[in-house]
Amino acid sequence: MENNLILTEELLELIEKKRFSAIKTKLIGMNSADIAVLFEELDRENLPKIFRLLPKELAAETFVEFDSELQEFLIKSFSDRELKDIINELYADDAADIVEEMPANVVSRILRHATPEMRKDINELLKYPEDSAGSVMTTEFVNLKRTITVADAIKQIHLTGIDKETVNTCYVTEPDRRLIGIVTLRSLIIANPDQIISDIMERNIVSVNTESDRESVANLLKKYDLTAMPVVDAENRLVGIITIDDAIDVIEEETTEDIEKMAAILPTDKPYLKTGVFETVKARIFWLLLLMISATFTGMIISSFEEKLKLFPALIAFIPMIMGTGGNSGGQSSVTVIRGLSLGEIEFKDIFKVIFKEMKVALICGGILAAVSFIKIIVFDYFILGNLGENFIIETLVVCFTLIFTVFIAKIVGSALPLFAQKLKLDPAVMASPFITTIVDAISLLIYFAVAALLLG
Repeated sequence: MENNLILTEELLELIEKKRFSAIKTKLIGMNSADIAVLFEELDRENLPKIFRLLPKELAAETFVEFDSELQEFLIKSFSDRELKDIINELYADDAADIVEEMPANVVSRILRHATPEMRKDINELLKYPEDSAGSVMTTEFVNLKRTITVADAIKQIHLTGIDKETVNTCYVTEPDRRLIGIVTLRSLIIANPDQIISDIMERNIVSVNTESDRESVANLLKKYDLTAMPVVDAENRLVGIITIDDAIDVIEEETTEDIEKMAAILPTDKPYLKTGVFETVKARIFWLLLLMISATFTGMIISSFEEKLKLFPALIAFIPMIMGTGGNSGGQSSVTVIRGLSLGEIEFKDIFKVIFKEMKVALICGGILAAVSFIKIIVFDYFILGNLGENFIIETLVVCFTLIFTVFIAKIVGSALPLFAQKLKLDPAVMASPFITTIVDAISLLIYFAVAALLLG
């Protein structure tokens, strides 16, 4: 961060002195991601003219790194020629992502200046569902025929590789584009130049369908330690590939979305500092209202036992502790199960194994909490504060037994609800802490008063 600040100051000084040649020399030696971070610190007045100093290829790579707001600003400042150069230098999947984020008037200008091939690729990618493999794949890949020699394959890569997303893995297809094998650049280099591609290609291929969930594809790349995943249509024809950098973006987006849902926030694509106050309120208020209304049930439960609580007022002081412990216990289980579901470690068929394990964990945790709570109440609440009456032993047992039962139920609820949510085709993250806490709060109160009624009459 400090280094970026120094570079920004140096850049501003060079801009002030109008030393554009020195600026260009400095920028050419930098990575596109670092240039993007540097440019975001510049004022909008200087940004377009400094951006124009970048060579065409570096400009396209840097442009992809900007957020949609900055991209829109630059597009509006570009001449038609500049826009054409940038758009046609991009990979099709990056161009499709930009088009998806832009308003209609900007989209029409982008498509007007794209080449026919680029327009076709963009429209093809945009037709796939948002969360599908097709929506994040790129159509720029090395495609080889199985009948050519290794020497011819290397020549083909030399001629066409500059426009491809990756040349590390090449794909072997039939004339009808059916995927039949893959061959790595390493195997091409070490093979005999006269060998036929079909003799050295790997036939055991891991591929995904265009309709596959993009998060599942990212997990498959991790599972099989791949740098690219071929994407095929219903007839096993190769239509694109998903590279590891796209998979990392997917994992980041999905993880952020899950965290926001687990915190009772509607997901948003914008960075925090670039999200307006009212947009932030809009993302949060729905769940706050829902949870507030649902919390009235706990109030109704307490009100219904109000007269009985007057007989044992000391029990009121332990309500927050019991509700908090129940919510925390349920939240722990739900987060663990949601993570297992997202990584493919747990499926709905494992529900009984999961619940049985959580039951054993709950009994141990509940027992420890009850034992510690018993000592704390006797020593602190009775002897030091003197908050308990003559029935302090029974009141203490009420609290301790309630803790055991509450933790037991909370962990079952917390582990089961995400699994049922996935079975019903809902997002398991919705069943995380806030939602489960509200349910467990009501259950823990009912348990508390039931145990109190049983032991205290």
